[in-house]
Amino acid sequence: MERSPKETWDGMLPGPPSRSNGGAADLSFSGLLAYATGCSVAVVDSRSMQLVSVLPLPPPSGINSTSTSSSSSSSSSSSSLSPYVTSVRWSPQSLRRDILSHDPSSTSHLILAAGDRQGRIALLDLRKRTPILFLESENSKAGIQDICWIQDRHDSWIIAALSGPSFLSLYDVSTGRCFFKYDASPELFSCIRLDPFDSRHFCALGLKGFLLSIVVLGQTENDVVLKEIKVNTDYSELQKLEAAAVSGNGISISTSPALAVLPTYLVRFAFSPHWRNILFITFPRELVVFDLQYQTALAVASLPRSFAKFLDVVPDPNLELLYCVHLDGKLSTWRRKEDGQVQIMCTMEELVPSIGTPVPSPSILVVALSQIDSTFHNIVKLNSDYFLGSVDGDFDSPLNFDDESLLTSKTRLLCITDDGKIWNWILTAQGPYDAKKNTSSAADDDSDVVPVLEKKLNSIVLSGDQLAIDTSKSQNNLNPISTASQSFTVRLEEMSFKISLSGQLSLLSSTVTILAVPSPSLTATLGRGGNDPAVAVPLVALGTQSGVIDVIDVSANAVAASFAVHSTTVRGLRWLGNSKLVSFSYIEGNERTGGFTNKLVVTCLRSGINKPFRVFQKPERTPIRALRTSSSGRYLLILFRDAPVEVWIMTKTPVMLRSLALPFTVLEWTLPTVPRPTQSGPTRQWPLKSTNQTVAAPTEVSSPKEASSTGSNDLSSDGAQETFSETFAFALVNGALGVFEVQGRKIRDFRPKWPASSFVTTEGLITAMAYRIPHVVMGDRAGSIRWWDVTTGQSSSFNTHRDGIRRIKFSPVVPGDRSRGRIAVLFYDNTFSVFDLDSPDPLSNSLLQPQFPGTLVLELDWLPLRMDKNDPLVLCIAGADSSFRMFEINITENRPGGGTQSKSLKERYRPTPLCCPVLLPTPHALALRMILQLGVKPAWFNTISTGLHSSHSQIPDMPPISDLRDYMIDQSPIGDSAAPEMLLKVLEPYRKEGCLFDDEKARIYSSIVEKGCTARFAFAAATFGDSAEALFWFKLHDALNHLMNKLAKKSSQKASSVPAPTPELDDTSLLNLITLKGKSASFTRKRDPCNDGQLALMAFGREDLLGRANERISWHDKLADDEAIQNRVHELVSVGNFEMAVSLLLSTHPESSYFYPNALRAVALSAAVSRSLLELAVKVVAANMVGSDRSMSGTHLLCAVGRYQEACSQLQDAGYWDDAATLAATYLTGTDYIRVIQRWAAHVLHAEHNIWRALILYVEAGALADVLSALRDAQQPDTAAMFILACREIYSDFVSNLAPTEENATASSFILPGLDPEKEEVVAVGEYFGQYQRKLIHLCMDSHPFSD
Repeated sequence: MERSPKETWDGMLPGPPSRSNGGAADLSFSGLLAYATGCSVAVVDSRSMQLVSVLPLPPPSGINSTSTSSSSSSSSSSSSLSPYVTSVRWSPQSLRRDILSHDPSSTSHLILAAGDRQGRIALLDLRKRTPILFLESENSKAGIQDICWIQDRHDSWIIAALSGPSFLSLYDVSTGRCFFKYDASPELFSCIRLDPFDSRHFCALGLKGFLLSIVVLGQTENDVVLKEIKVNTDYSELQKLEAAAVSGNGISISTSPALAVLPTYLVRFAFSPHWRNILFITFPRELVVFDLQYQTALAVASLPRSFAKFLDVVPDPNLELLYCVHLDGKLSTWRRKEDGQVQIMCTMEELVPSIGTPVPSPSILVVALSQIDSTFHNIVKLNSDYFLGSVDGDFDSPLNFDDESLLTSKTRLLCITDDGKIWNWILTAQGPYDAKKNTSSAADDDSDVVPVLEKKLNSIVLSGDQLAIDTSKSQNNLNPISTASQSFTVRLEEMSFKISLSGQLSLLSSTVTILAVPSPSLTATLGRGGNDPAVAVPLVALGTQSGVIDVIDVSANAVAASFAVHSTTVRGLRWLGNSKLVSFSYIEGNERTGGFTNKLVVTCLRSGINKPFRVFQKPERTPIRALRTSSSGRYLLILFRDAPVEVWIMTKTPVMLRSLALPFTVLEWTLPTVPRPTQSGPTRQWPLKSTNQTVAAPTEVSSPKEASSTGSNDLSSDGAQETFSETFAFALVNGALGVFEVQGRKIRDFRPKWPASSFVTTEGLITAMAYRIPHVVMGDRAGSIRWWDVTTGQSSSFNTHRDGIRRIKFSPVVPGDRSRGRIAVLFYDNTFSVFDLDSPDPLSNSLLQPQFPGTLVLELDWLPLRMDKNDPLVLCIAGADSSFRMFEINITENRPGGGTQSKSLKERYRPTPLCCPVLLPTPHALALRMILQLGVKPAWFNTISTGLHSSHSQIPDMPPISDLRDYMIDQSPIGDSAAPEMLLKVLEPYRKEGCLFDDEKARIYSSIVEKGCTARFAFAAATFGDSAEALFWFKLHDALNHLMNKLAKKSSQKASSVPAPTPELDDTSLLNLITLKGKSASFTRKRDPCNDGQLALMAFGREDLLGRANERISWHDKLADDEAIQNRVHELVSVGNFEMAVSLLLSTHPESSYFYPNALRAVALSAAVSRSLLELAVKVVAANMVGSDRSMSGTHLLCAVGRYQEACSQLQDAGYWDDAATLAATYLTGTDYIRVIQRWAAHVLHAEHNIWRALILYVEAGALADVLSALRDAQQPDTAAMFILACREIYSDFVSNLAPTEENATASSFILPGLDPEKEEVVAVGEYFGQYQRKLIHLCMDSHPFSD
């Protein structure tokens, strides 16, 4: 399979994040984790724990003034720095499927919004890896605190941003224009979150409890509706911290963001995913459950003193659990108490294990909860045969358990620490095994009374004499989602919670201080001995401030190993051949002892052993300045600050040959020479002896006695090694130059041929040098570069007109290279250039002057992996932002008649395939989505991963298939019949490479592929991060069965000679049925924590609506203020509890402004209960009604006289959509009820922009034609076609499971409304889907398959 056409060696490893990044991170619905690290955004696949990409944020405009002219002066280093990224948020847009009308290459699902310390907000394209738009920013000093995406129309998006201490801004994403600003001074904003129930609504929270609720209706200032709310909390500690920050650091609170001034005082909140208008807020030592509708706290839990402060709060999407992270790295789990919102702590676990971590332990910066894993868990849970059965013993998969417990929830939690590690935790909730047994026995006992249909349908239950069900039908023909209510009921109190570490990603652990690249010569032998030359390895070593040495595998762009070598900063690092490292650090003594303690360590990469040498008991007078190792790895030069240079031979036990007491400024060993094309073994690098040598230093340096006495046995067993010699060049303080030769244990002066003119510098000390025979290149403090040919005496120089030169590196050369004089030069201003000394004018013909925008360069070196002259030059960079980068330098050679050179393609190695389908090219991603929907046989996955061939694999093997169409489970009943074969052919390269699915996903799909189309559709939606769509497919089966039950019942009643009793009652009858207890008791819902998770968001049945409404009432029993009473009365009237509502109304104090409106409503409501209650109410009313009332008061009067349809309309007009639905579920039936639900669905679709919630409401109302219309307007032809397939399959299953009786034959004669196969709209869906398939095939054929 081809890689990206633009893929090069360019790569980047980010440094560790810090508190300066503000804990900015976001986990997309498709499983991609984006987090801020320094001035970049890193993206990680949360399932395979692999780095996907790093997106550096460019510096502010006007600062990125990189010049391509070699004579340009260096800009100020401080002004060119990119600011810290402080907020990151994925775009909530899903994979676009409107390829017939929009750009098919759209990557809107891979867009990131990132804000930084200078107030900029950039939209980053993950696939292009560049910013595509910067939102306008007037105040560059007001850093971004937090951001979120808002949807005001179905095709329009807005970004809300908190900047500075108290500013809120709204931006139009399409233009970048800011159209709304709000200043909350003197409040200090902390974070901003989007309401999961309404994409137009979001809240912003301040450190002192200031809560701002905002609804965005359009893109003008008048379309923004604000509501200011106060959450009571004690912020005395905050006031002390503010005073200390201002006095200690001099930071201005008026301009700096709160995260910059008070990084440890954290206030966070999250919307409940289960209940509308419920917020979970964490102050440093308080957990508050807040009701937005009532504007009051429902529960407050204080932390004991022994517990660390809260860092963040994350709600579980499946169960009513809260996960709270603490500053000390611990995770507490909280569950909701029955009949209220009081939270109780269940467990406390460590997220950073103490074993294997340094002291002090790293700090947790941010946590994120995976939505895609919760959705897949729901898919697994709804397939009981896979979920409960222990089909294999693979304990590597957290989904498989074979113990006496019942897995009820599985969630993935990612946490990021400041040492560059990402921890992947699996949180599970398990119930007792007895729950499964009890449920099974209860089902057996009731089987003779309750029809089987009651177990299958979460809807209206038919009586025993209606529509007899053939229980002998095979359950395999039923969609697994229909068995949702068979899930075992386990109370939260009975659950046990576990946490297990399933993976870890280690990146750069600390700030990079030094970089080393191996450049072994042909005289370097392998570490295991012998005469074979050591080869160049794709490894780079990085020394860090923490004393850790990270070894980077450049072919995989990953950290291959980390060694904790030193306790302080690594100040020098060099390779010994290709398998060992030598490094040093030093510690300065105190005032009493003085001196320096130097530490030198040899690290073996194969064994991981760190072996110190040159160990002294007492501190030394001077510290080590630098290390220089020869290309063979045999010799080591140790440079001191003000002491002689030591020469060591690096045998198994390093031995010092002697010291050189010369005033060296720089020393460099010669680099490996260019191998000859026919060269096959180690040879001498160049003729070392000459008869025309001149003296530049002492003529002979003999070996000391202590070195010679050890004999030659300390060397390798290869005696021929004594014949090899290596040289190093040096410069002295007075500007004199020289070359020494080291052969065996002898060190002598090698006298090169000197240039004709004097070569002694007078402008400044030589500060950098590079030596590759025959060239010696030098740079000085004045920015001049000189080079000298030691064999011919030729020399030249030029001035770069830049700052002093700190480092010079020769580029690697191979046979056939036109030039051998390319050098990379690092200047003291942390910029660099690349020159070709073989060109007539190196300065004007500079190959490259490519300063990284916004980043300073600390160290650089070439990657010595070129094998051919057409291979690119690759430069390794250690940035001041703690990052490690590689990039290619393309050499353009203008040759007469020459064409473009062929370029070898670099393949990135990954130890595990990156199975993230959302990263595929958009046409190929859509092709995979369609194949999953139509159904592919499990055998198609057998070639994906070697793990599937193991003994515990659940996927059956089958003979090789030559025709790709045989992989499909069935021929497509809609659209183009040839399309699946073409799409399988497109996906074949990905399948062979194993980059579509991992083992766990493949097993899940193989278990549900035969369970019905809705299960496959839900899996496909979850695979691409469309969790809301997956919930729609979960509930579609129940909703359609609910509808078909009503249609079948209606059809059988019409066919019966005796009129069947109608469930509808007139207004008088309904009023007479209201009893003392009201209807709330009769609809008390038995809570099921296992099924009250994400699926509760799609509640549509009467029992669900009434049960959730009654459950909320009990939360507010203790609220007695006037505003709370109004809301409580409204809830009681909605569920029909008039008596309790009258009691509350009559308890209003006479001096209250609500007294008269409440009195009027009390009288009206009491008349609907009993005459005695009416008389009691009339006695309370002593004066005439005056004043005004809220809009819901009229609703109550309408309910009192039985005008429920009008009451529902009035509630919907006032915006109380959920209350209107609850009222309709209580009183309305037939067309009146359908009318309310349809209007609610239209509101959800067009105002709240939640298409999937709207579709399930349309299905509940029987408006299937409106479903097709909504999907057509949303330009989703594939979903419309899949919806028709699902409806036909569910209808077929429903009819086939009816017993063959005359009554049931009449009942099954109905047709789903709006889905008649001959209807024009249905035919148009099939034709439109065929066009979509053909367009998709053409796009797939035009796109080259590539990943990453």
